[in-house]
This record gives sequence, structure tokens and C-alpha cells, in this order.
Amino acid sequence: MDKILEAVVMSSYPNNVKQGLVRRVIEAAKQPMDSEQCWSMLELSTKLYLTGDTKYKREIGKEVLEVYGHYHPEEFEEFFNVRFLLSLLQEGYGPLGKRSHYVLDYIQLGLQFVLESPSANSIFSLLRIEVLRKVCERPSPKQCAKISKLLTQHPQCIPTGKHQVLFCQQLIRCIGQFQCISEGEEDIMEFLEQVNKVSGLLQRIWRTQTSAILPSLKELFTIISSAEEQETPSNALASVVQFVPLELMDGVIRNLTNDDSITDVQMMTAIGRMIDWVSWPLGKNIDKWIIALLKGLASVKKFSILIEVTLSKIEKVFFKLLYPIVREGALSVLQYMLLSFQHSHEAFHLLLPHIPRLVASLKKEDSNSATSSLEQLAELIHCMFFRFSGFPDLYEPVLEAVKTLPVPNEDRIKYLLGQNAWTSQKNELACFYPRLASKSETGKIGLINLGNTCYMNSIIQSLFMASDFRHSVLNLTEGNSQPLMTKLQWLFAFLEHSQRPAISPESFLSASWPPWFTPGAQQDCSEYLKYLLDRLHEEEKTGKRIYQKLKESSLMSQAVEHHYLKKTLIEKMFGGKIMTKIRCLKCLNVSSREEVFTDLSLAFPPPDRYIHGSTSVLPVEEIGPQFIEPPDNPSQLTGSPWIQRKAPMARGPTATPMPVETLGFQEPGEAPNPLSGNAIGMDAAKDPLSAFGEQACAPKESRSVPDLINYFLSPERLTAENKYHCEKCASLQDAEKVAELTEGPHYLILTLLRFSFDPRTMKRKKILDNVSIPVVLKLPILVTPEEAEEVCWRGKDRAAAGRGFMSVMYDLCSVVVHSGISSESGHYYCYSRECTDTIPHGQPRDGVTKPASDKHLDFEIQWYLFNDTRVSFSSFESVSNVTSFFPKDTAYVLFYRQRPSRQSCLVHEALAEAGHLHGESSLHKDLMEAISKDNILYLQEQEKEARNRAAYISAVPKSPLWWRDFDRDKDDDNSSGGCSPAAGGGGSGSFHGLVF
Repeated sequence: MDKILEAVVMSSYPNNVKQGLVRRVIEAAKQPMDSEQCWSMLELSTKLYLTGDTKYKREIGKEVLEVYGHYHPEEFEEFFNVRFLLSLLQEGYGPLGKRSHYVLDYIQLGLQFVLESPSANSIFSLLRIEVLRKVCERPSPKQCAKISKLLTQHPQCIPTGKHQVLFCQQLIRCIGQFQCISEGEEDIMEFLEQVNKVSGLLQRIWRTQTSAILPSLKELFTIISSAEEQETPSNALASVVQFVPLELMDGVIRNLTNDDSITDVQMMTAIGRMIDWVSWPLGKNIDKWIIALLKGLASVKKFSILIEVTLSKIEKVFFKLLYPIVREGALSVLQYMLLSFQHSHEAFHLLLPHIPRLVASLKKEDSNSATSSLEQLAELIHCMFFRFSGFPDLYEPVLEAVKTLPVPNEDRIKYLLGQNAWTSQKNELACFYPRLASKSETGKIGLINLGNTCYMNSIIQSLFMASDFRHSVLNLTEGNSQPLMTKLQWLFAFLEHSQRPAISPESFLSASWPPWFTPGAQQDCSEYLKYLLDRLHEEEKTGKRIYQKLKESSLMSQAVEHHYLKKTLIEKMFGGKIMTKIRCLKCLNVSSREEVFTDLSLAFPPPDRYIHGSTSVLPVEEIGPQFIEPPDNPSQLTGSPWIQRKAPMARGPTATPMPVETLGFQEPGEAPNPLSGNAIGMDAAKDPLSAFGEQACAPKESRSVPDLINYFLSPERLTAENKYHCEKCASLQDAEKVAELTEGPHYLILTLLRFSFDPRTMKRKKILDNVSIPVVLKLPILVTPEEAEEVCWRGKDRAAAGRGFMSVMYDLCSVVVHSGISSESGHYYCYSRECTDTIPHGQPRDGVTKPASDKHLDFEIQWYLFNDTRVSFSSFESVSNVTSFFPKDTAYVLFYRQRPSRQSCLVHEALAEAGHLHGESSLHKDLMEAISKDNILYLQEQEKEARNRAAYISAVPKSPLWWRDFDRDKDDDNSSGGCSPAAGGGGSGSFHGLVF
């Protein structure tokens, strides 16, 4: 019968004809048959099944085997013996070089017919040993899957005892070598199925024998932590982790992170490879294990590992969001990596160029998965904006991309950041500030944040960029009479000459620290600036005088010399004078008091005093102090004379009215347009508290700096509980108060009073009004008749002599921005530029010093953005638009520099003579030596760091290519993994779109 069957199978008849003949042979086999005939049929069917060159032949061999196993069990058991199986497993079947690939399938097929036979146990014992041997030979994924299928169907063949643990470990070793060579979708799906079968076997073993889990995981960690492997372990190992019970997670992670025998390099290698597992499709709980290990490393303060791995892997994780099949796990890992990386903006900034394209791709996909991911991604981005503010130029494209997505509230943001931080002790991360390989391309140097010290860094950079002040400080002679000024000189010198990309202001911080400030807490930069300038001023007053060369100036009159030599450097640079006058509305007596100021604190007018469409609170004709002179008709004083008063008649020394003005971007020679506006009511309080609404919010209309200055200088009614005690009347009377600037500072500092205390909530709140900032400001300064005569004499315009206001021009130098909604939190950064005079002070023409051109100051001077260690180029456009894009980022402290004018030329000449404003700073010997030594030390540190980092970073593994084009998903718009719509955009039409 075997000859007949073989002849039929080998014949050239059509398959349907063959099938009929074969059916007859099979039916005949169900009848009683002698042993010899059975053996012949079993040998033939074995040959057909194992070496048949077509699927049809193998199917016939299978059918015959099943019939004989069922109807002739004794003969089948005798044929299917231990010796025969050992030969199959060790030597194979078929001609040499063409051994059959179906031996395991054959054994699985035959086992079902010998389960109850006396030889069953012997066969099981044999297979337990042989499958272990097979696995140790590292079979292909297909053969491993066949072993797993065999053992899953016949668990009696699974190795036991110590061999079982060894089997699990070797099986994991096999998985670590799995690679899918083919790019075909069907082949990839088949590969994934094979891997799942193998890992499923491990799950089955672990369920019945939990003692095998930990040794298996130890072997897994050994594989992924080894840097000596010739080939990177396969991402298929991710399929193993998904079956580890989550209740074991805490213990496993704790053991790993506290194991002193595991080196940092091994741990970094392992976690780097685990992060690559987010690419593995259909895996469960992989993200949980990755995050758990990252948290475990944070708990034992392995911050260096976390930083290196995050920076090297975060972009890879980010790009996996393109693919729905791995998106959920990738997003979880990305969220933790970003939210935990709070000491530096580096990780987030790596993603900035890619975010707009990813958002566009997810929007185009328009699936539930994409919509959910977009919302979570937007929440994550806003958390990063909140944590790392001060980069408006970088964030603007990202903000534009996510502007239509929901914005989380601040409580939610703080919760997420608080829950995911590596540590609550910020000082533990102090040494891990952003690594800067070289000095900024701007040539400027940053300042290291020493723990919420951005308020100080912004002020120092603003003072440093005030070039006249900087040169004066750098040219101070060495002495011990001004220790704080000396420390500032050293800090400025290092900012000017150091080769480091950023320096630490720790020494200056400790010396200039206000005693009431809380260490590590955010502070008010304006408060710090006032304290710093006051300390420097008082220190100089009690020490020896500086700038002795001013006495030798032949250009200065004795009066001016005496007046100027009495001033400290702070007064010379930042000091101005303001006259406050109060007039009793009953007796018309006027009292006045002149005070020195270093900054003007500008309150916001209450909402009801804002006139829609007005660019200036006070009209042109209303700004002057003409009300000091008694009017012709005293009855006009009833009510509010400021509302109905007309333009004054020309009478003696009455001041000429002049408003605060701004100059826009004008062409040379074009006359500036003065501001215009309407009068305001005088019954509203000027207390900054009243200028704040219920909660920090932006108004519908924006204000301008001139608005706030005009409001500051506008008359104020003193009435009701705020009545004035008139000495002449000897009683409380209604009065009106007005402030006049009598001397303009060289550097005008304006503080916008954005923070106020709300007694209802017992918290300080912030006014988020957008205030437009003019690049050039015209400030009215009241001049005495003597000063007016001197100015007019120098200008050959004696006819204009007399008491009045003079328009003084100021150029914007620096803007300190506060990001946040409270003075106790948020972040400070600053925009700055160097405003200098283009014409030397010592070269007047026709007796008048020429000011720098408007065009040079307004357009050509480069703006810089200082944000702690980072310094970048910027523009006035960015300064102007920052609040429009980021409502919580608002201008807080402004620095303006006075342009040289006929009034101020003497001061400028004196400053130029004393400070060598246009020459190279001359540093004393000790300071120059200290800078030179530190620059050499920095170069040595760089060389050492480069060597250490090269050795350290080499431990971070590259992503494995278990499929050749798996990771081709970065910036190639023409590849299947790009961010462009042509790349599939996460669509579900192909496997490439799903996974890669």
C-alpha cells in the first residue's frame, strides 16, 4: 500500500484526481493491518511530512500519520520511540545540507498519540533535555516559536527544577537575538506573531513557577546592560517585560537601583535600551516599567544617568507619537521624561523644532487617538512653558501650533510638575545646570541660576548692559572702602572677559543679599534693584570719593563741579530729582518738597479712568504745573479746576505745558507726532491696589509707558479721609498734589507696579495688562530760569529763556520681563541692548553737542535676550510682542538712557572723562590675573569633561534595528517615517503608518 500511495503522490495527475486515490488509501488504512505494512506506511508518511517539497505532499503525510496514530496506536507507539526522536532532534532528517525544518512540527503531531503510552514519560524526559539544548543553540525566531508551540500544547515537555530557570534564561537570550530581516508587511506581522508565541511560553511558565521570574529578569537585565554585545539586543525583549506581574515591580526596581554591583555605565545602557522598547508594537505595561526604573534612579539620586539618557533618547520617543500602535506608551514615557527634567530646559528645547510638524500631522490624522494625544501634548507643552519661561523667540512657533488646543490652569500645571520632579530638594540638582559647550554666538556671557535667582541675574545683566555704568565700575581704582562695589566690578569684569559660557554670581549674591529675603525663594527683582543701588550708594558715601578727575575738568563751572562732586556713582548714573507740590484749595498756599529718586514706580490707572482710544492719559495742554499760579478768578477753584481749566494765558514765568511723548520708528528728519488724549477725573485714587481687579487678567485695551508716566505726574485730589493738613489754615483741608521732574537721571529706571496685595484673598496678585513700550521716550523736565538761560545761551536762543519744561530724550536700553502671575513665583529674564553715543562728547559743533542719530539708536543696535545661562540674539519686535504671545510674560522694570542734549552735555562730558566711556576698560592687575587663571582652568575643565563625557556617553546605546527601516522617522520628509503628510502621518492604511 505504501508503494501505491507513493506512486499516486509522485504522479503527474491533477491534485483532485490524486486526492480521490489518496482518500481510498487512507480509508483502507483504517482496517486491520500487519505490523510490517504499518511501519512502511509510517516511514512513507514521515518522509512526505518532513521532506515533501510541496504543501500538498506534507498535508498527505500529515493525514496518513494521524490515521495510523489513531487506528494503529501500538504500531505507532513502537515507531515513534525515544531513539527515533533523539535522532530527529540531534541529527535531523533528510539529506545533508537540506535538513528538514519541520521536525518540531512532526514531534508535536506525533505526541498526541503517545500521551497514554508507557513510553510517554521517557519521551517527555528526552524532550525536556532536548528543548533546552535547542534553545541554547540560539535557533531562529521561527524555530523558537515552534518550540514554544510544542511546549505550550504539551507542558509535560517543559524543563523542570533548575533546568526550568536555565531554560527561561536561555529563551530570553534567544529573544534578545531576534531580528526581522524582511521589510514586507506580512513578514513583519509573522515575526511579531513568532515573538509573541515565545514570550507567551515564558508567561505560562511564570504563572506556574513564580520562582523563575526573578532569575529570568536578572538575565534580561544582564543582556540589556552589557556594552560588550557585538549586536544590540533586539527590541523584541520588550515582549518579555509585558508579562512580568506588576505587583513585583516595586521590589524588582528597588533591588536594581540599590545593587552596588551594577555600575552607572551598565545602568545607563540598560535604561537606554528599555526606552527604545516604546517602539515595540502591541506591548503592554512597557511604559510602566520604563517610568518605574526612571523613578527608581531618581530616588537614589542617579541624576547623571537620568540626564544623559533623557537627552539622548527623548527625540526618539517623541517621534513615536506619529504611530497610533505605539503612541499611548510613547506619550506616557515622554510625559514623565519632560515633567521630571525640571532643572534645565535642554530636553524640552530639543523637541521645539519638531513640535509644529507633529501637531499638524496629528490634526490631519483626525482620529480619537490623535485628538487625545494632541490634548495631552498641549498640556505637556504648557507645563514646559510655565517651568521654562523666558524663551519667547523659540516658543512662538510652538505656541502658534497649539493655540487652538485647551490650556491647563496653573493649579493643574503645578500639580503635574510637583508629582513628577526627580527631587523636592532643588539644591541637589544645582550642579546639573544646562551644559554649554562654548560661549554664546552673541559673545555675551550668561549667569548661572543658583536657585530662583533669576531676579538677580536679570538685574545684573541689565546693569552690565548699561555701558556707561559698566565702564565706570570697571575703571574704579582698587580699594577696600567699597567691598560690594568691588565684587560688582569683579563680576562685570568676568562677564566682559571670561571664556566661560556662563559664570556663577554666588559671591556677589551672598554680598548683596537683602537680609529679609528667603533663601531659595523667588523674589521681587525691583525690590532687589532698589536695595542694591541703595547699598552701593551708602557704601560710597561712607568711603573715599571716586572720580577725582572731575575736579580737574576745565569744562565744568565751579557750581556744576561742586554740585557734581557731591554725588555718588549711583546718583550720577541713576539719580534724578522730583518736586512734589501741594496746594491748599482754601487758602491757595503751596508747599513743595524736592526728593532724589533712582527709579520711578508707575501705578496703573483704575479701569474707570482709562479712556478708550486715548494714547495718553493727560492731554497736551493739561500736563504742565500751571495751576501753581493763582487764577484771575479764585471762584474757578471750586469743584475740580483741572477738568474745566483752559490753556493758560502768557503771564510771566508760567511753565510751558509739555506731555510725556514717545517717538516711533521715524525716518531721519521727520518730526515726531506728540501724543494727544483727554483729561481724567481727579476723584479716583492713585493707589496701585485700586488699579487691580478681582484676579490677574489682561484688559481689553493695552496701555503705554507714557500713559503710566502721565498718570504718575497728573494732579491728585486730596480729600475725604486723605485731606491735607495745611499749616497756614492750621487744619485739614482739601488739596491737590502734583509731581514734577526737576532733574532727569542719566539712566531712567521705570518700575511698573504690577504686584499688589489683595486683602480679600491675602495674596499678592499681578496686573497682566499689556503695556506698549516706546523705544524712544520724551520726558518733560522742569528747568529753572537759570538753567533755561544757560541752555538758551548755549543754543543761541535767548528769547526762550525763563521757567518751563524741557523735553529730554531717552532711549530704551533694557526690559526686565516677569513670567508668571505672582511675585513669589514665576521667572525673570531680560532684553537688553547697549545704547552709546555715536559722536564723541568732546567734539561739539557750533557750541552744541550733537546727539546720536535716531536711526542708529532705534534700528541698528542689536538686542539680546538674557535668560540665566542662555544668551541669544533678539529684536525690539520680540520685546514689543512678548505679552501678546505669552500673556503672563509682562514688562516689569525698564531701563532708559538719556540722550546727550544741550542740557545734559556737561554731565555726559564729565562721565566720559571719568569713565572712559568709549575706551577699553583698564582693570587692575589682580583682577586681570584672576580672569586669566580662570580662563586657563576652564580650558582644562573642558578637556577633562570632554574625555569623561566621551567615555560616559558611549554607554548610551543606539536604537536597535530589529526591522531595518524602523527608526527612519526623523527629518526625512520623503521617508515613510517622516513628520510630513506624505509620510503617512500616523494613518492606519499600512503597517508603516501604524508602527514605523
